[in-house]
This record gives sequence, C-alpha cells and structure tokens, in this order.
Amino acid sequence: MRFSPTFLDDIRDRVPISNVIARRVSWDKRKTNVSRGDYWACCPFHGEKSPSFHCEDRKGRYHCFGCGVTGDHFRFLTELEGLSFPEAVQTIADMAGVPMPVADPQMEKREKERTSLLDVMEMATQFFQDQLQTANGARARAYLRDRGLTGRTIETFRLGFAPDSRNGLKEFLAGKGVSKEQIEACGLVVHENVPVSYDRFRDRIMFPILSSREKVIAFGGRAMSPDAPAKYLNSNETELFHKGNVLYNFARARRAMQGANGEGTIIAVEGYMDVIALHQAGIENAVAPLGTALTENQLDLLWKMTSQPVLCFDGDGAGIRAANRAADLALPNLKPGRSVRFALLPDGKDPDDLVKHEGRAPFDKVMAQAKPLSEMLWDREARSGKFDTPEARAELEARLRQLVAVIADENVRRHYQQDMRDKLNSFFQPQFQNRGGERRNFGGSTGGGNFRGQKGGAPAGPRTPVAASDRLTRSGLVRGHQDNTALRECVLALTVINHPSLMLDDYDEIAAIDYDNRDLQKLWSAMLGAAAVVAGPHLTRDYLMECLDVAGFGSLLKNLDQQVRNARLWTATEQAAMEDAREGYRQALAFHKRAKDLRWQKIELERDIAQATEAGDDSEIDRLMRASQEVQYEALRLENQEAIIDGFGVLSGRVKGAASH
Repeated sequence: MRFSPTFLDDIRDRVPISNVIARRVSWDKRKTNVSRGDYWACCPFHGEKSPSFHCEDRKGRYHCFGCGVTGDHFRFLTELEGLSFPEAVQTIADMAGVPMPVADPQMEKREKERTSLLDVMEMATQFFQDQLQTANGARARAYLRDRGLTGRTIETFRLGFAPDSRNGLKEFLAGKGVSKEQIEACGLVVHENVPVSYDRFRDRIMFPILSSREKVIAFGGRAMSPDAPAKYLNSNETELFHKGNVLYNFARARRAMQGANGEGTIIAVEGYMDVIALHQAGIENAVAPLGTALTENQLDLLWKMTSQPVLCFDGDGAGIRAANRAADLALPNLKPGRSVRFALLPDGKDPDDLVKHEGRAPFDKVMAQAKPLSEMLWDREARSGKFDTPEARAELEARLRQLVAVIADENVRRHYQQDMRDKLNSFFQPQFQNRGGERRNFGGSTGGGNFRGQKGGAPAGPRTPVAASDRLTRSGLVRGHQDNTALRECVLALTVINHPSLMLDDYDEIAAIDYDNRDLQKLWSAMLGAAAVVAGPHLTRDYLMECLDVAGFGSLLKNLDQQVRNARLWTATEQAAMEDAREGYRQALAFHKRAKDLRWQKIELERDIAQATEAGDDSEIDRLMRASQEVQYEALRLENQEAIIDGFGVLSGRVKGAASH
C-alpha cells in the first residue's frame, strides 16, 4: 500500500523520535537534556562503551557519530528491528493513536489530484518568473532594484510578476492543457459569483510560498499600483494551502539552522520582504507569517525547529500590540525548556531598513537584546499605569496572577509565579533616597539628615525611632529571604518528603507552596515532578528520596534533616506518626503564609512612608509609623507563638534529648 506524504508527516510529527528509540536504548543521564528534546545513548547499531548516538525530537532525526548511521522514525524500525516499511508505519501510527488509512480509491484519486495541482503551481511560478523579465515587468524589476535586491536573491526566492491582465495566467495554463477545474482548485483565478473567472493576481510582484517539502503551494502578491484595494494579497485556502499552518521561508530557514553554520534559533519577522532582505544580508534563519497575526499552529511550527524562537516586531505602537498578542498566544503553551523571546526594532524601522545600509550588524544587536517572555509580560503590565496606592498595587498583582494562571504546565507555571513575585518585591521595594542622595532609614538620621528629611532648607525636628528587638532583627521577616534556609521552610519541605501521603489529600496546596529559599524552590520543583509520574500507592518516601538524590539534592536533604533534628522538631522526621506529621505540616504552613503576608505589609508600608516623607506629610507619617510598629509586633507575636509550638515535641516527652536517626 502506498502511504501519502501527508499521512506520514502527520504521524511522524505526533510521536517524538526519542519515544521510538527509547524502546531499544537507555539514555545517558549526563549528556541528555530532556527539556530540549536532546538525547544521547550508546549506539544500538554497533557496540560501544561511551554514548555517541544522538537524536533530537525537534528534527525528528538520529545520527551516530561512531558508525555514521542516520535516519528517521521509520528507518530506525526497518534497519534495527527488521520491520518492513508498512509494519514500521503501522507501529508509529499505533504510537500516535492514528488509524491506518484503508485502501480508498477516492483517497488515492485525491492524492493524484494533489500531485497534479502541485504541477500546476509550478507552471504558474515559472510563468510569473518569465513575466518579470519581459517589458511588462520593467516597473517590477525597478521596484525590486530600488529595494536593494540582487538578481541572485530574486532567483533564490523565485520572485515573479503577474501582468495587469484578466486572463494572462489563465490562458497560459489552458494552453498547457490544464483544466478549468484545476486552475480554480489552485486558487489562481476568481470564479465565485462571477459569470467568467479571471486571474486573481494582476499587476503584482509575486512571492511563491513553499511547503515544508519545498513545493509551491500558494502565492503572495504585492500590488504595484498605489490605488489597489489590498497592498498584499495571498492565495485563498485550497487543498494545498491553509494559511494558518504555513510559514514563509520555513524549509529554507530550517535547513540553514541545521547546517554546519546553523544559527541555533529561528527568527519570526512580519513580512516577506523582511525575510528576503535578512537572507541577502546573511541571516538565513528568518520566517514570516502570511499577512496575519501569528497563529497557534505557526507557533508550533517554530517550536518544532527550535525550543526558543525569537519573535521580531517593529517598535511602533502596532508592533508592540502585535508582540503582546504573540505573548498571550505563547503563554498557555509553554513547557519546560520551551519559550519565546522578543526583539523590538527601533521605532519606525523594519528589518529591511536596518540591514539595507549597514549590513547585519544593527540587526544582530537587536537580536542580542531580545527579551524573554517573562520580561515582556512584566514590562507590559508594570508600565500600564501608576502604582502609588495599595489598591493599584493590588490590581497589578491580581493581573499578574491571572496572566500566569493560564500556563498549562504546572512546573512552568510555578516558576513564573515565583518570578513575578520576585519582580513585584523589587518593584515595590522603597527607595530611601532623598533629593540630595542621602539614605534614609526608619530609626533616625544618617549623614546629617533625619527621617523626614529637610524642607525649605530648615532641619525638621527629631523623631523617636521605632526599635525592633534583637530577636526580631534576626528573624526571617526582617532579614528578608537572602539568608540560609528558614527553619519553618525546612519543616514544611521535610514533612512532605518524609510523609508523601500528605499529597494525596492536599496536593494543590502543597504544589502552591512558595518558598523564599532558592534551593528549596528547585528541590520542590524536582519533588513535584517526581511525584507526578507515579500512582498513589507507589508514592513513597524511599521513591522520592531516591529521585531527589539522583537529581543532585542529596546533600541539601541531609542538611535540612540535620537542621530539624538539631531543633528537635520531631514532627518533620520520618519516625513521626502520620497524624502528628499532618498537624505539624498544617501549623508550619499557616505560619509560613502569615509570615509572607506580614512581609508584604512591611514592604508596602516602607514604600508609603518614603513617599509621605518626600511630601512632608507629618500626619500621614505618624499613621504609617504606627501601622509599621503594629506589623513588627505582629511578627514578634508570630515568632513567639511558633517557638511555643516548636517546643511542644520536647516538652511532651515524645522525644528525649536531641532528635536522632
């Protein structure tokens, strides 16, 4: 049975090649990068002790640097497992969950028709290319020359010209024996609601649009007349062409990226001419959507080529809006190691402008300054208004929460939540600098100034400092989250790891725990990832400890365990009864949440006090200082209460002496 290229491409795209090969090899943990779809193993085709066999999911190919074998899904199965080609196709189709096509005369007929339509499109391309070289194409040649395109570039992209004639192409194809139905099926004529069809493209420079197999499937046309109703016109949807599933220059850019001098990424720009100008300047890894905003399918095409494509937009208002739409499109579809970056051009410039006079250097500089998606989202929201009131700051925080909530992948969503919290903390952190550059603090004056600063050149009266106790000064609330792991966070993490059945009842809450300590953030992400791949009965402490040790967290776990044992916090140890561990976890989580709330209040009050000081508003300063003192007292009460509960294990007699293994 003959399989259509469309069917083979479909099942190949649905199944990562690593899944096919993993049935016969064990991946090397040191060299493999799962998040990037980059895998290494000892070659299954020849014996070796060090891994030289490599496969990449985004390319759908494998290659052994030892024996030189190379191929795709089907070749791996036919050469290694001895399957026939139809058997290999059946295997991949089963893995993809796609039924095998049945022998269908109608389908075979359509496939033949599709092939013949490609032949018609090739004839049309040749017609347009020939017309560009005639007297009718003189204006078009002059336009392309004025845009700085060389003859070689015009030939590479097979640019052409559609003459200003209602029947020029139609009559040419008819003379070649092409039927009226085939011409209409290719979208080369307008035939709906008119008595006689006529050429769709007239008086336009023609840009052939190629499939991933480098066959012409459609055209884009740029009007020569300034009075044309549409400056750019694309082919309509046909059997060959679905606009939202195609990128201009896709095949050529993919080939450039995969070559010996590959660029390592793909750049998506806004138009045909941008792609062509960049190619002429030596930047061959650029693609463009087809006259519309980037679609989800086009974004998937980009991700199949590279894990982090760069989306390049004009720096004007329209370009920024397009970039924001692309950011919103990408956000729900992020996965570990898969994102996008944004390059914004100088206002009023497009890629063609940048490279025309100075070559690729200015464009390379723009690419080097490309922003990650998280920065793009933050800049958009943080610059959308003033945040001089608690209500405005709360609104910003709520908007960021809503944005991040749409990320489908749990691990990526958690890291975005942490990143946005870090940005909010930094953004709302008060700047204690007066107009003269002197630093202010809560406890009086430094460098000759005082808390309120000076107004009108006259020194203000002294203020009574708000003193914090030594214990509060040493606390996590005042120190911030840059010091070593807080004991409270140690208890939270170890209690869950030592008693993973807690996750069966409270998984969502446990997954949402927001640690201040960076090491614990990484540990938590790894722990949740390990827990997600096993069923409930198999989620044991031994399983988690083994996974985390393999991931490189063994030393951290030992330090955390020693810390809680030195503090005699028996509920966090593996020996604690389940009901005691659950109660200890809930208490630690409640304290953790409350401490974070108090820290946020402290940050906002500090910012408000700084603003009131600048304004010289004494009554507002007094009110804010009292509120700040209340927050400090509340933090002290919280730590005292926590100390009483922490001591319960020792006082109860459950543990005699220091807790030990």
